[in-house]
Amino acid sequence: MTPPVHDASARQHSGEPSSGLGPNGGRKDRLRNRDLAELDGEITGLVDRSTQELRRAWRTLHHTGPPLGLSRDLMIRGLADELQQRAHGGPGRALQRRLQILTGEFEKGARSFDPGIVLKTGATLVRQWRGRTHTVLVREDGFEYEGHRYRSLTVIAEQITGAHWSGPRFFGVSKRERAS
Repeated sequence: MTPPVHDASARQHSGEPSSGLGPNGGRKDRLRNRDLAELDGEITGLVDRSTQELRRAWRTLHHTGPPLGLSRDLMIRGLADELQQRAHGGPGRALQRRLQILTGEFEKGARSFDPGIVLKTGATLVRQWRGRTHTVLVREDGFEYEGHRYRSLTVIAEQITGAHWSGPRFFGVSKRERAS
């Protein structure tokens, strides 16, 4: 079975400039009406490319070179993941936010950390405080309370109580201690 012919290599042989990627040239917009077999062929074809071609493709997709020390295998996997995300859509905002939090913890030097409770978009948190009911809606990009958007529950808890509180603890979403 012969490997699929990629538009990038066809352009190289015709003398046209090559982006190092397939027909859409690595644009940031999602690939529309793309045949899954074509996408699979392009991803499978990454293995047949030289390391130099993979680096060029990485630069085209990410507008920077691959990280130093990144193995050829991880470069292929990273390119394949990016192509799939562009074709089918990437992770939602909530997952991206959670990954940023976990990355921040890792970068601070935490050897291990508890990811805690992850609230689903659309969930409603209700808390009684001094005779008044407070309702918070969990959104993809944060929280909504009394028609305003907030990035954290802690800010909302401080607004309600007038004092510093842990937002997750105030709304009862922190993990409970396990019974020994």
